Amino acid sequence: MIDPALIQSVIRVLFAVVIITAAYIISTRNLSTLVSAYAFQSLTLVFMALALWSLEDAPILLAIAIITFISKVLIIPYFITTIQERIRIKRDIEFHFLSPTTSLLLSMGLILFIYIALSNILKDTAARESLFFFGAVIGLSLMLMGMMVTFSRKRAITKVLGYLSMENGVLLFGMFVTELPFIIEFLIVIDLIILVMLTTILSVGLDSTLEEYHDRLHRFHLVEDTEEGS
Repeated sequence: MIDPALIQSVIRVLFAVVIITAAYIISTRNLSTLVSAYAFQSLTLVFMALALWSLEDAPILLAIAIITFISKVLIIPYFITTIQERIRIKRDIEFHFLSPTTSLLLSMGLILFIYIALSNILKDTAARESLFFFGAVIGLSLMLMGMMVTFSRKRAITKVLGYLSMENGVLLFGMFVTELPFIIEFLIVIDLIILVMLTTILSVGLDSTLEEYHDRLHRFHLVEDTEEGS
């Protein structure tokens, strides 16, 4: 049997990997690298769910690991990469409001703020050193860092990756804080929504900024209305 202390140490290392991948998603301009970072971040959550499963022996944690691996490590990254190669868009070099350096500094500030806020809520020293505490801190931080991507990047596909990173934050937070049956239902619904969003964006304007995407989508609806009228 694996030593529980060793598993907890591995989970803490995985927390650090999650934050590193989130910082990479915020700062990098190469779209293929962005997709790879998201897939690796999702794979890290798979390992984390498996580690928790080995600690708690809860079958639903194994189910979360399987669903996350299939949808977030295989299907969604493959879907984005395939269409990206066809359209040959490689970089997203434009940023709204925040530069990569500013975004990274703000991310560090957010992590520190969440850590201090939760530390003030949890007065018990043992609770502050628990996996529950760190899972809550990293999960909330990942949600906010994903939100920062959606605000700071211009291309529609990069914003979708920000939403996906936010969802990973919700999943991470849920594995340590909320009821797991709710999380697995939420995970399935959100993945379906994301796939619909990806299908729409990839068919209308993967290579566009959000403003260009709205213009293309508006023209797309006008063409449909014209064809129906004729």
